[in-house]
Amino acid sequence: MSLGLFILVNLGLFVMGTVGTFLNRRNFIIMLICIETILLLVNILALTGSVAVDDLNGQLLALLVITAALSETALGLALCVLHYRMRATLDVEFVNLMKG
Repeated sequence: MSLGLFILVNLGLFVMGTVGTFLNRRNFIIMLICIETILLLVNILALTGSVAVDDLNGQLLALLVITAALSETALGLALCVLHYRMRATLDVEFVNLMKG
């Protein structure tokens, strides 16, 4: 697979993840999955660029993004469990009702 085609497919999937995040405003878990997909595609794009120019900066960026994505996922799932315990639903519309 050529580099240009690989980048084009990656950007197409990135747009699909972004559209999925904005169109699905009801279920928090699906929004979290779309955001994780976007972060994964950014990693793949950084690694592709790193391999293409034979540089390690893209690989270091991928490690940094993976670390941030792990902490974001843990926090998002913790908020999801808390919200489900309080409201017995995962609808995003009711998140603004949480007070703490």
